[in-house]
Amino acid sequence: MRQAVPSWVTLLVLSLCGMASALQFTLAIPLLPEFPDLLGVSTADASWLVTVTLLTAAVSTPVIARMADMYGKRRMLIVALSAMVLGSLICALEVSFVTMLVGRALQGFGASLIAVGISILRDELPPERVGTAVALMSATMGIGSALGLPLAGVLTDWLGWHSIFWFSAVTGVALIVALLVVIEESPVRTPGRFDVAGAVLLSAALVCLLLPISKGSAWGWSEPPVLGLFAAAVVLLAAWAPLELRVNQPMVDLRTSARRPVLMTNIASIFAGMAMFVNMLVTVQVLQQPAGAGFGLSVTAAGLAMVPSGLAMVVVSPISGRMLTRWGGRVVLLSGSALMAVAYVGRIFYADTVTAVVIGSTAVGVGTALAFAAMPTLIMSSVPLTETASANGLNSLVRSIGTSLASTLVAAILATHQVQVDGVSLASGDAFRLVLLLGAVASVVCAGISALIPTDRRTHHERELARTQGRTKQEAVIRGRVRLARPDNNARGMVLVSVLDTRGEQLDWSRADNAGQYSAVLPGPGTYVVIANTVGWAPAATVIDFAGGEVEQDLTLTDELTVSGTVTSDGVPAPGALVAMSEAAGSQVGSTHCDEQGRYTFQLPLTGRYVFTAYDARTGRARARKVLLSIESEIVDIDIPAGPDSCDGRVVG
Repeated sequence: MRQAVPSWVTLLVLSLCGMASALQFTLAIPLLPEFPDLLGVSTADASWLVTVTLLTAAVSTPVIARMADMYGKRRMLIVALSAMVLGSLICALEVSFVTMLVGRALQGFGASLIAVGISILRDELPPERVGTAVALMSATMGIGSALGLPLAGVLTDWLGWHSIFWFSAVTGVALIVALLVVIEESPVRTPGRFDVAGAVLLSAALVCLLLPISKGSAWGWSEPPVLGLFAAAVVLLAAWAPLELRVNQPMVDLRTSARRPVLMTNIASIFAGMAMFVNMLVTVQVLQQPAGAGFGLSVTAAGLAMVPSGLAMVVVSPISGRMLTRWGGRVVLLSGSALMAVAYVGRIFYADTVTAVVIGSTAVGVGTALAFAAMPTLIMSSVPLTETASANGLNSLVRSIGTSLASTLVAAILATHQVQVDGVSLASGDAFRLVLLLGAVASVVCAGISALIPTDRRTHHERELARTQGRTKQEAVIRGRVRLARPDNNARGMVLVSVLDTRGEQLDWSRADNAGQYSAVLPGPGTYVVIANTVGWAPAATVIDFAGGEVEQDLTLTDELTVSGTVTSDGVPAPGALVAMSEAAGSQVGSTHCDEQGRYTFQLPLTGRYVFTAYDARTGRARARKVLLSIESEIVDIDIPAGPDSCDGRVVG
């Protein structure tokens, strides 16, 4: 059996993976002005070397993250790193511009390393260290981005431009070896078959959405290719969403994603991504522009000016980790976005020296570190533990949408507000102030949305684990199937399974698939209560005394909740009478006919006011009743009296 690896070693390896992920985007940026001459292509063509990496990153992250939940997190980290290494080697060999495009596309697979790495940290580390570890892992995107620019300049000056790709390849190989040696495969997995159709549709929709966002300024926003791609994205998403609601193991669980904590966090992430990227874009641009419109620093010097921001993220990580443990993700996200807003406002008025720019950029970086640490924590506290990687992957995707929007908006602002310096058009001071205002607005919106996220809290069991469990976790996945006594009942995708401890705290939950299969996580040996529940059925519960090993537990819902009763005509049962149920607002729910004894049955609908109407064809008379239904089975008897039709509001039960 492998000897336990210290937590700091696990964190170090995964954090280096996160930094390697970020470097794939920034290492090539200083070369972008040189690529047309180096590769013999136009400037527009050369820009694809950045665009294709961003597109691949957006498409591959949710796919790899979902596969990590299903087939193993360490395994998919190695797959992503292998693709990144292959892409780096292709770029380093530089056969042609086309092969460079292929290589840069493969490098984009590295974007999934952070989302999957965060999920591994939750699975592997003791609970009391998860907050700080997630904070550092989340900050690696900003740290890697800040270090990538000066590193690219140094490597290019000393060893030539090919060296940045050789560096990326060697780093990736070293990290693959480290993963194999240090990281154990997580036992927390989701069973089932991968949703290939959902992955293809989502990938196509993302390409059609992000490509015009990235290229709209160059192609023209009103041009047919841009409008056509946006229309295709809408059509593809419209086809994808119903598919995800039908399949057993969807690529993205839309029902879970629609839960308020997850939905609000993902929306906030879009604006947090915008605020983060605005900081990097505006800082580098203003530092590199020639004197008179900027500070005239070299690429390497401008990159070095970003290093304090990256270092500040490292320093803030343990602080944000303690804040997450004490106050939860909502407060930390709100604090981080508020700090970014204040820093941006300060930069609008104080940005006349390099020192002021660096201080302002660092302050935004600290806020970014807090916000980015909070988002995966909020996500993981609101989704099933067997789906943390895919949920973080979706969160990374929406952040990338925010960065793409920021890039487009910044480019538009800088292009429309220019001054002439020595005959060259450069972005004006007003342009930079507008960009900083954009960052402030994005931060304020992020803070406002953060305030709408429900407060997250750690369970009593997690606190107990933090005090007693030590260095290793003993989590196990419980699997099983929820069966309905009436199998033709239409409750697909709506059966929820919860795991409680003996204090009544919910430790995990799961949504059974269309076949009734579910999986949830038990945190360690102990006694647990497993509950299955769905609309229209009485819940079922069982007690599990878990001592270790594999756990399988099936549950059966036997008591269907119904609305039933007897229809009589002047006190005599009315066989064959029609009974119709509709909402009080008028929408039809269903209808049925009575049996030989005048009895009828409906499955219990959602709570609310309903109208029951009975019609006896033999007598030609009818009667309607208004009923307030709760979550328990109800008996509603209807008597159709002789004489004129009538209606009242009494419930007989």
